[in-house]
Amino acid sequence: MNEAQASPDPILLDPGGPIREDPLRAFERWLLMARDVVGFAASAMSLATATPDGMPDVRIVLLQSVREGGLVFFTNLDSAKGSQMLANPRAAACFHWPAIGKQVRVRGSVTQVDAPFADLYFGGRSRGSQIGAHASPQSSPIADRTTLLDRVREVEERFAGRSIPRPEHWTGMVLAPLEIEFREDGTDRLHDRILFRRSATEWSATRLAP
Repeated sequence: MNEAQASPDPILLDPGGPIREDPLRAFERWLLMARDVVGFAASAMSLATATPDGMPDVRIVLLQSVREGGLVFFTNLDSAKGSQMLANPRAAACFHWPAIGKQVRVRGSVTQVDAPFADLYFGGRSRGSQIGAHASPQSSPIADRTTLLDRVREVEERFAGRSIPRPEHWTGMVLAPLEIEFREDGTDRLHDRILFRRSATEWSATRLAP
């Protein structure tokens, strides 16, 4: 067992007592711990949405930041996950960091970031990624890879010699948690689990059986 597993985080102690910090701040500390060990890959999260008929849908996306009261990630609004979130603005996410023996699950509502922030983030991406955001009809069927590469060349020619604006269908989403569950690995699978729930005014905490 590594040091992180052997020394439980204080947030997981005494859940019946007063909450000593915002769970989102605790999440950020855990994320930093994971990044110290596994690097950029710590930002990968499983994002779950649902189709209009209730079928769950999950994929890996990258967390961009923690701001505006939630977890920020970027997507194509015309993609499967984008259209699902527009129709049903709720989602769930899971971070799993085996290297430090920790996991975080989040459920809540999703909203779009403001346009200036989306523009700023898009402007900082590589030119190739900017071109890809225009060229790829994400999640839509295409005839073959040649079709996609032809679209890339068309976008390259259209914006040759000038900056590339953010397409309207590409923006950021904020997952604002209503629930955050922290889990630390324990011996004999007796894991430590604390569930935080947010009411209109405050967070409450409950210990869960592993």
